[in-house]
This record gives sequence, structure tokens and C-alpha cells, in this order.
Amino acid sequence: MAAKAYIAKHIFTGEQWLHEHAAIVVDGMITDVLPVSALDTQMEAVNFNDHILAPAFIDLQIYGAYEKLFSVYPDTDSLQSLNKYSSNGGAAFCMPTVATNQPEVFFQCIDAIRLYWQQGGEGILGLHAEGPWINKVKRGAHIESLIHSPSLQEVEALIDYGKDVIKIITLAPEVCSKEVINLIHASGIKIFAGHSNATYEKAMQSFDNNIAAVTHLYNAMSPLQHRSPGLVGAAFDHRQIKAGIIADGYHVDYAAIRIAKKIMQQRLFAITDAVTTTTEGYYQHQPEGDKYTADNILSGSALTMYKALQNLVNHVGIETGEALRMCSLYPAQVMQIDNQLGRIATGYKAKMAVMPALLNDTDVQIIS
Repeated sequence: MAAKAYIAKHIFTGEQWLHEHAAIVVDGMITDVLPVSALDTQMEAVNFNDHILAPAFIDLQIYGAYEKLFSVYPDTDSLQSLNKYSSNGGAAFCMPTVATNQPEVFFQCIDAIRLYWQQGGEGILGLHAEGPWINKVKRGAHIESLIHSPSLQEVEALIDYGKDVIKIITLAPEVCSKEVINLIHASGIKIFAGHSNATYEKAMQSFDNNIAAVTHLYNAMSPLQHRSPGLVGAAFDHRQIKAGIIADGYHVDYAAIRIAKKIMQQRLFAITDAVTTTTEGYYQHQPEGDKYTADNILSGSALTMYKALQNLVNHVGIETGEALRMCSLYPAQVMQIDNQLGRIATGYKAKMAVMPALLNDTDVQIIS
């Protein structure tokens, strides 16, 4: 396949800004990044003029799109909708998420993702199981009657059925035994701490025992207080633990995001936590402006990753390059796929997002 040059006035590689450069793509892979002046004049080129070219975004927590909540419609059509919604917001990759539910729902979602992959579907990284092994005290909109501590047998059954499909499990470390956490970790699944009432001490201990990250920082977890630092304080204080955050201004005040960013720096990444209008199943999300509620409880966002990026830059005050990392490189690092995604560099997949330099409208597209 012939090489193609994608030219932009501003290219963010995931590491640095380059100006008047081009990403050279052959057969879906980046083979070089060159100054425009060094290009072969015979090479096919696409010029994005005054736009930014950046690594495509990665959303590790999204539940549904276009009135197709994945847990209610566990099929390939829902996954196509999720992929389309994510792509329209600059995310070439997403992690469909299922909140606390019946075991058969998780199994059906696993089946759907497998079939989607077999049919050549793109953009779906795997399944994020959020619950049911969480703390009822911090359940948020999760269904209390389904929340419980797991047995080893239950965990083994889910892991065996979801082999190579389940990529993340969110749990409350204080309601799961060390044996359960070790079993999940040994399977290669990333463990996130969330919907948890863990003490600071318990959280720090769990972070040193195979927990990879924290699910939607601040929301549905023991807060930072001056005599009880809780899970939030532990996430701030730990040197390595990462955390996703919902940058919509409703789930977390922008000032609180700014504080978390100053402390956690490169350990903080963006998620959408996006849901969709739903009238069936356990989670009947209804839109309220730019957010969703279920039974009058805040239950999800209306974000895209591009809107999250805009909010991080325009409302939180984060430099554009760093905000781009929060939407691409840092999620890739959490999942340990940053050797192929999250950068515009030789040897990386040619999944890139193009957006206006001023980030001042919703015009974002994926190229590859």
C-alpha cells in the first residue's frame, strides 16, 4: 500500500508539539513523522491546514449511546452505536461498561463483544464490569439488592467465561478478599477501586496489592476529610495509582478537578461515564440538561471525549497537550497498550484525531 502523508499545522505526538509536520501512514501504521519541507512531493497528501492532529482518544468507561444501553441491548448493534458515538467524539477506542447487574447480563455482553470482534468490528477494547462486588454504602445509582461480596467460585466462573473479553473490573477492595483480588489480577484483568467506602489505610494497602486505578475519582467513594483521608486521599497520596475522572462539571466541580490534577499530575485521566436515555432494565437513565439521572440520582454523563477535552482546557485550565494526554496516552498507559496507542510515532497504529486549533466547536474526526 502506498504511503500517505497527513499534514497539520500542529501535531501533538503524545510527547511534544510539532509544527508544519506530517504523519506518514502505510497500511494503517505510522512509519514516520517528518517536517513538511522533507516530504516527497510525489507522495499522496491530506492537508488539515490550521487543525491539530493528535493521537485518537480512548474512553475506558461508557455505558451506551443513541438509546442503546449495552446492558439492556447486549448485541452487536449496541456496540456499533457505542463505536459511532465514541468516534464522533474523537475516541477511536472505547470500553463498554456494565454496572451492577445479573450474572447472565454480563455473560450476554461478553458474547456480544466476542461476536462483534468475529465480525470484524472495530473500536471496542473489551468489557468493563463495574460491580456487583462493591460497597452498598457507596452504591450511587447501582442496584442495592444485587450488590454483594464474591466467592472465589463466582469470580472464577466470570473470569473463565469472559477470558480475553473482560479487561477491567471495578470493585470495592474492602468487600473483596485478598484471594479474590489476586485471582482477578492473575487472569490479566485490570482491577479498579470504585464505589468503595475504604479507609485511607485499606485503600493504600489495596493499591499495593494489584489495584491499577480508581474509578471516577471523587464519585461514590470515601471522601478526603482532614481526620479521615479516605479513598480520595489515598489516590492523591499514592505514588503510582491512577484515576479516571468525569470532566463534565456536574459529577465533579472543575475546581476539584484542578486540585486533583495538581496533586496527581500524569496519574489522572479522562473518562466520559456516558449513558443514554433508557426506559428498560435496572438503569432507566433520563436526560437532565447535560447529564443523566435515574430515580433522581445522578447516574451518568452526556460527555464525549472531545467535550471532556474542551472542558479540561477551557474550564479547568489544563494546557492543551496535557489535556490531550489525559484523553489518549494516559488511558493507554493504564491498560498497558501505550506501545501501540496514545502516540503519533513510528511503529504506532495510525489512529489519529483531527480538531480545530482553538477547540472551539464540535468538529472532530478520526483518521487512520
